Order: sequence, then C-alpha cells, then structure tokens
Amino acid sequence: MKAITYREEYLEIGFTPPLLLERWTRRVRLFMELFREIGLDKVYSVIKPGPCPEDALLLAHEKDYVEFVREKGEGGVGYLDYGDTPAYPNVYHKARLAVGGTFELAKMVAKGELEVGFNPQGGFHHAKKDAAAGFCVFNDIAIAAYYLLKQGFKKIAIVDIDGHHGDGTQEILYREPVLKISIHRYSPGVFFPGTGGVEELGEGEGYGYSVNVPLPEGSGDDVFEMAMKEVIIPLLEKFKPEVLIAQMGVDAHEGDPLVGLRFTSRSYSLFAEEMRRISLEYRTRIIGLGGGGYEENSTSRMWALMLSKLVDMDVAEKLRDEKEGISSNSRIVEIVRKRIKHLKSELEIS
Repeated sequence: MKAITYREEYLEIGFTPPLLLERWTRRVRLFMELFREIGLDKVYSVIKPGPCPEDALLLAHEKDYVEFVREKGEGGVGYLDYGDTPAYPNVYHKARLAVGGTFELAKMVAKGELEVGFNPQGGFHHAKKDAAAGFCVFNDIAIAAYYLLKQGFKKIAIVDIDGHHGDGTQEILYREPVLKISIHRYSPGVFFPGTGGVEELGEGEGYGYSVNVPLPEGSGDDVFEMAMKEVIIPLLEKFKPEVLIAQMGVDAHEGDPLVGLRFTSRSYSLFAEEMRRISLEYRTRIIGLGGGGYEENSTSRMWALMLSKLVDMDVAEKLRDEKEGISSNSRIVEIVRKRIKHLKSELEIS
C-alpha cells in the first residue's frame, strides 16, 4: 500500500512563532489541493491517524519533558524552549496528533502493510530527548526508528534533506546503529543549529552511523548531486535498509526565506528517484516526512513532485521549477569536494 496520513486538524497545526504559522499551515493546504489535482489520491490512500500514544513518546523522550509539554499546553503561554517554539494552548495534544501520523506509518510498516508513506505534518528533527527546539516538540523520526527497532527491524536508515541539520535526531540516536545521513547548510555560529560537521560520526555502537554532508550558503543542485552520487547512494547501497525514513524538508529550495541554499526540482527529483530505486532493489519500505519549508508554493509543489517520483507517476512537467540545475561557484564546489573526500576516507566509501 501507498498512503499518506492526514486529518483536517493538520491544516491548523504548527509549532512556529505566530509570524510563520500561516506559512506552515498553508503549505499543507496547498499540498492537499495538489495531491488531488494531479491524481496522487488515485495512487496513495489517505489514512486518518490518531494521536501518538503517550508510551510511544517515551521511546525517544524523557518522561519529565513529556509532562512539561503537557503542563505548558494547559497554560498555553510562553515557550517550550529558549524562545523559538511557542507553548500554544493545547500544544501537547497538537504535537501528539502531528507525530501520530508518523507513528501510524511506522505501525503499518511493522505489519507489512506499507510500501511508501508520507506525513506532511512530520519531520520534527530538532526535538531533543529532553527539550523542544527549532519549532519541533516531539521527535517523530526518532520515535519511529525506536519503535521499528523494537519490532525487530535491524537496518533502519534516515536520510534528511532539510536545509537545517537534524541535530535532535542525531543526538537521540547518536549511539545507535541506525544510519543517519543529513545534508544541510552549515555555518556554525551563524546559522541554526550550528551542528552537523563531518567529524560528527557517532559514538559506541553508533560510530560511523551518523553522516553529515555540510554545505556552504549558496550551494546549488550540482553539489547536491555530488553528495548523492559520492556519499548518500553508496552508503545506502552498502547498508541495504529495510526501512528508510526520509525527512523531505524543502527549505533548502531556491527562494526559501530562511536557509540560503539553492536547490531546485532537479535535486528533489533526483532524491526521490534514487529512493525509489533503492526501495525496489532492496525491498525497502519508505516513510516520508514533510519537514521544513517556508515558501508555501514551492514546498507543497516539491512534496507533490517527490511523492509522484516515488511511485513513478509522470507529472513532473506540472510540478518542476521553470529554472532547474543551479550551479554553485567554484569556491563552494571545492569546499564540498574536500568535505566529501574526508567522509569517504573516514567511512571507507570507494
């Protein structure tokens, strides 16, 4: 089965500051309109998920933190972190609903019911074990990974193409042999969250399972393609994942107001096409998650494009950017080339 998880409340849920809330919710509305307009609803079933069970939250989060979010939701004022993630009224229930879409997909994978799934309200990769961060309350990626491990899956891969580093996911799973690959803008001290350098490779049993491809501001499609061909694809082919959790954030897209990367539909098409190829070659189940994206039209369009590519639907002409194939300047290419060379040496990628 191919499925997306969705409920009407997803059109109102967001954990951003009020200034960005309309952008966050409108992209889900636009995506659902595109989903029906281009016929994705004829391929993907729409599943209405329930809230994530409270015991599932504890797979990735401290009990005291879960209680803290519940209490802040009752008051509905202030912040859940240092000043990024507001404590909206009933935020605990809203976060459980959002994460519930991802948990439902993980349950379907465990039952053997799902080949490809997508939660447009998922991908909260900044949430830590004991703290909110970066508009993320509960880390659905880590929750799904731990749930699947408990169900007996051995090879779980996470690939995160959001413009920000998936620091919470990495931190929670840093000592676990779950393959975590993140490609993101990296400008320590300048750009949030400041983590995700090539030297962050994991600890203990998790050493070598945290892989970061950090990009300078202004990086375009050419360096994304380089990273895919030289790092991401070889690692996935070597690992042969049973389940691939894809954080499909689109805030690295050209024109996004927050990130400063310059990917176009060429990069997002390549990513989805390769994930489909991996899934067919190794019988890998795919759980896709919305992630970031603050230009509503491009975010919803790239989500729809990637979902169409994951099932080999030929609707790219309706969804791709007018201008594809943005090249990076020579300085950026050289920086990324050196970082990839370091990774290939450390991880013994041929």
